[in-house]
Amino acid sequence: MKAVCEICPRRCSPGEGQSGFCRARSNRGGKIVCENYGRVTSLALDPIEKKPLRMFHPGAKILSAGSYGCNMDCGYCQNCDIARADSTSTQWEAISPEALVTLAEGYRPQGNIGLAFTYNEPLIGLEFVLDCAKIAKPRGMKIVLVTNGMIEPKPWERLLPFVDAANIDLKAFTQERYRALGGDLDAVKAAIALAQGRIHLELTTLVVPGLNDDDESLRDEAAWIASVSSRIPLHLTRFFPRHRMKNALATPPDTILRLAKIAREHLAYVFTGNL
Repeated sequence: MKAVCEICPRRCSPGEGQSGFCRARSNRGGKIVCENYGRVTSLALDPIEKKPLRMFHPGAKILSAGSYGCNMDCGYCQNCDIARADSTSTQWEAISPEALVTLAEGYRPQGNIGLAFTYNEPLIGLEFVLDCAKIAKPRGMKIVLVTNGMIEPKPWERLLPFVDAANIDLKAFTQERYRALGGDLDAVKAAIALAQGRIHLELTTLVVPGLNDDDESLRDEAAWIASVSSRIPLHLTRFFPRHRMKNALATPPDTILRLAKIAREHLAYVFTGNL
């Protein structure tokens, strides 16, 4: 039976028993189900600054969980071993929302403030994130997302009331460049605009030579962010060779510093990373 996934702009329509592009959502009996529900590949107690979130509970720790799959295909993916994996190509362990929240509570003495869904793309596992959040929030725990922002407005609106903070990757600033990464710039911009003012929001651009390291693109990006709010923090981080770009050159530190100076013409908070 035909089924259409309504989570992201790809709107995949996999055949019975098959998965969509993300490898994490499948057609079962004519219904799209979250195949990676509760399947955790990575779990770590991280500093909140590692997400990166610089202006949300600085100095705190957060229990960070990842699964597998992604609805984009960046040639430089830093977590390709899980982001481009499926249930058969990476190791995972099943955990219930109640068990994950209980585990997070156990780390409170070490400074843990909640749960971060990260490492792979968390929004393709929206149902699991939402179920965990509904348990964690009444217990006073924070919910954080590290996401590419490739989500349709309706499911995003459903999730936002249960989220405290997010870092959204703004990977480039033309539709052509986004399409080369398997994404949709307009969808990401809409997600950013919907989140602003409702949760704590920070943005990250991984600066990749030849993709988004030109002054004009970054100036356009910073100006658009400022049109949403000039107080949204922007992280400009340095690329290192990875995945299908292992033979590329790392981003020169001077490029990051130059682009940060341009971004500060529009934005109050600009941070540099991986220098």
